Amino acid sequence: MRFEHVILWHVYPLGFTGAERENPPGGPVRHRLPQLLSWLDHLVGLGANGLQLGPVFDSETHGYDTRDHFRIDPRLGDDHDLDELVAAAHARGVRVVLDGVFNHVGRSFPRFAAAEAGDADAARWFVRAGDGWADFEGHDALVSLNHEEPAVLEHVVAVMRHWLDRGIDGWRLDAAYAVPPAFWRRVAEQVRTTHPDAWLLGEVIHGDYAAFVAESGLDSVTQYELWKAIWSALNERNLWELAWSLGRHRDMVSAFLPATFVGNHDTTRIASRLVDERHLAHALTVLFTVGGVPVVYAGDEEGFRGVKEDREGGDDAVRPPFPPTPEGLSPLGEPVLRLHQRLIALRRRKPWLAQGRWEQLHVENDVLVYRMTAPDGTDAVTVALNVGDAATEVVPAPGERVLEGGLGPHEAAVIGRD
Repeated sequence: MRFEHVILWHVYPLGFTGAERENPPGGPVRHRLPQLLSWLDHLVGLGANGLQLGPVFDSETHGYDTRDHFRIDPRLGDDHDLDELVAAAHARGVRVVLDGVFNHVGRSFPRFAAAEAGDADAARWFVRAGDGWADFEGHDALVSLNHEEPAVLEHVVAVMRHWLDRGIDGWRLDAAYAVPPAFWRRVAEQVRTTHPDAWLLGEVIHGDYAAFVAESGLDSVTQYELWKAIWSALNERNLWELAWSLGRHRDMVSAFLPATFVGNHDTTRIASRLVDERHLAHALTVLFTVGGVPVVYAGDEEGFRGVKEDREGGDDAVRPPFPPTPEGLSPLGEPVLRLHQRLIALRRRKPWLAQGRWEQLHVENDVLVYRMTAPDGTDAVTVALNVGDAATEVVPAPGERVLEGGLGPHEAAVIGRD
């Protein structure tokens, strides 16, 4: 079983724990990872059973400029700190996913330093670009790895096995879209010879998701298409856009389970993205009623706000430090937390939703009604999304009732049997 019924709580550790922005070589070890121990019960209380961690490996700044894949970033702690976190998560039935950055490395990565010094073997790890080296999307601090080099494949497999051996359950593969799918297939095949149950999620933004999964051998990819359709359709009061994307999503779910989300460490918070705060319930209702593996970005369940900006430090607002314990959260987030808990509890009562069949019943600019049916046909729910000023004209079938939400103006409802 590869995460069919996992709901992930996604944390960006460097921001969450208030780590320093820079990580000079030889800096002291700061044991910040243990701060997450006090948040595991919050995760479980939310209804989640998976912890997705952003970068935790030794890096130069934000975690995606890796220096050493085999060492915990000293700003976060050491091996013991991660071992303790994994053990505590597992004791609560929580799976742990790490972020693997294998498309590029930081400029202080030892093999790159050797390549710059003229080591021909090391140079084969990287891609030449004119007189210099290829980088990731114009960021010269991120040096692209050469995925045609056998030593790079060996390195990635060794890193993934190392941390799987230490107890983690899966990997999010950063910028997977920038790496040839054939490389991921070779990685996945080798990793699964020793860890057959490891869950492998690729970060893919655009393109044919199902084809990427088929070619790469990964279990899942990030469903950015649905993410965009959710907030865009709600803001524009154009639920035709959402209906179209949900139809495509239905076809994906028949082939694999996409990782669904309404926010992450790279995007503006959903509470800030939506024009009308009443429609947050609509976004969450979609997230927790359609097929896939839902991911909740830490803070979204408390209604955190934050706008991502295209500038140096533009991610800071969506990657803030959290209080040492959940008791330090503002009580203003309580209503959003309760909404998350109710919707996740509904999904737990109807676990078939992860692989449910989607059917459109009615759509107009302001209203979308769809039906989710269990694969074996034994259960179903109707979801009504209304961003208009009149009530939704949906009458529950005999034996069904409104399980969550409402049918009034600007409300979302889930209708079904208890």
